Amino acid sequence: MIIYQRHGGGATPPGPGCGGCLLLLVITLLLLGGAPLLVNFFGILLLALLLLVLGIVSAFWGFSWYVRRQIRRYEQSQSETHNIFVHLLIHILVRIAQLDGTVTRAETAAISDFFRVHLGYGHQQLLWVKELIRQAMASPLTLDDLLTDFRRRFGYEPRMILLELIYRVIFVNEQVSEQELAILQRIADFLEITPHDHQAIRAKYQARAWGVESEVGKETRYYHVLGLAPGANFARIKAAYRELSKQYHPDKVNHLGEEFRRVAEEKMKEVNEAYQYLKKKFPGAG
Repeated sequence: MIIYQRHGGGATPPGPGCGGCLLLLVITLLLLGGAPLLVNFFGILLLALLLLVLGIVSAFWGFSWYVRRQIRRYEQSQSETHNIFVHLLIHILVRIAQLDGTVTRAETAAISDFFRVHLGYGHQQLLWVKELIRQAMASPLTLDDLLTDFRRRFGYEPRMILLELIYRVIFVNEQVSEQELAILQRIADFLEITPHDHQAIRAKYQARAWGVESEVGKETRYYHVLGLAPGANFARIKAAYRELSKQYHPDKVNHLGEEFRRVAEEKMKEVNEAYQYLKKKFPGAG
């Protein structure tokens, strides 16, 4: 059964709308002043619209100029090595995010937040990061291209810092997929990170709930932090500690910039903590 419904849905008819109001305005202008007044009115309206458009374009251009100027000033204040390191790091992070076929706004925001929260970047630095993300999104370079370039430019210690930072970004999520873990392994292999050193990086991030662990669990974690299997003797513990202390010594990554020196210092604290804890298992060891 077809039910007829009145247009407008009520007893009161709808108003003339914007088009009707404009028609009434045109008729009024014609009645009051004729065609000249109508032409003047539309001329003023057109001029106002033109000025509005020019204002918007000028504001956009001015903001773009300000952003470019801030980015250029920051880049000039840093070493070329620092700038290349961050450039490649961001391009690699974006390429990892693109492996599932797309990069969401949440993923790019997570990269920016990482630099803000974990590396202490301020407004000027974040403008630079966002510009690098934009460039990375449009870049044709593959993940292998970027890793090859990084391996060619940087020594072993910066490669370990790079892998550490990639772990930090990926493990921001509560759940890390098997595909992401496989990517991390592939990156470690590509950068020629030894299994021992990779284990020392991976251990912290694969046990995020260790804050309430038992003493047995804590001991296992500290072995892993040193890249060792639980039960290793003191000679191996000491050797692993000395090797990691050399690799994460802040002076080894000084040329990368202050924020990456801090990353090395944080890692050194973890290594020292693990060594001091395990050392207590061996009375008289030194």
